[in-house]
Amino acid sequence: MPRYAKHILFIVAPLVAAFAILPFAYNNQLLLFNFVLFLTLAQGVNVIYGFTGYLPFGYVGFFGAGAYGFSLLILHLHAPPLAAMGGAAVAALAIALLLTPLLRLSGAYFSIANLAAALALMQFISNPNLEAITRGPYGVSMTGVFNPRLAYTMALIVMAGAMLVAVWLRNSRFGLALQAVREDPVSAAQAGVDVPRARAYAWLISAVIAGLAGGVFAWYVTVFYPENVFSSDYSIFAVVFALFGGVSTILGPIVGVLILYGVYNFIGFSTPQYFQLIYGALIMALVLFLPQGLISLVKRRGIDVP
Repeated sequence: MPRYAKHILFIVAPLVAAFAILPFAYNNQLLLFNFVLFLTLAQGVNVIYGFTGYLPFGYVGFFGAGAYGFSLLILHLHAPPLAAMGGAAVAALAIALLLTPLLRLSGAYFSIANLAAALALMQFISNPNLEAITRGPYGVSMTGVFNPRLAYTMALIVMAGAMLVAVWLRNSRFGLALQAVREDPVSAAQAGVDVPRARAYAWLISAVIAGLAGGVFAWYVTVFYPENVFSSDYSIFAVVFALFGGVSTILGPIVGVLILYGVYNFIGFSTPQYFQLIYGALIMALVLFLPQGLISLVKRRGIDVP
């Protein structure tokens, strides 16, 4: 059996099936939806950081663009939600194309510029002068399309798509080229890899994943404000979850989300006074002792981690 088929059969399919069944056994669908959302975003971060080395502190910009791309089609064109999901992807893709010059930067310069771009986009959307178009700072309301069950189903489809992208990158020549670019761009270029184009493709793919996640979020909640969909929490959580589990793998971001977001919800509600201390100590311990993520513990035993 080809490796990509094994990855789909033993990783993607069971995960999607589990989150499809869980709502029937666990009545907190919002929590399950958030798990699905962060599983998607963590894989999106994995595409751009794990396979190219670009750390996107402003990743939430694509998420917010997707949410507004979805909602504006609903509000102004009365598009059906399924069609509006296409608008979410296009909006995120358009922003990514506009910000492609950021890829000329590297390291902290790219991360900071990416964060600044996301903040600038939020300020633009929340401008009171654009109230007739974006609703400005007053928020978006689409109660006419409220259907959490269907939105949750679409979230599962988006998550599955993000996982399949990760499977493809782990098993394709393009994914190997991206990893070569991440390790040594000069050597990759000498080997025939078009470095700028490879980075740009990864950037655009990552943006579409976040845009679709933003669109499905807007569909699920139907009422939101700019500061909700452009909250830095989405970027920080997605980055931390991916790093915690281990990037440039399929399983790493999944493990990171399931453990850290589970801990976040357990500690945050049961012992909120200790939440920041415990969560911060957990992340610091990982950075100091396991910089390659939890998956590196398995790799040290010579096991090939998908």
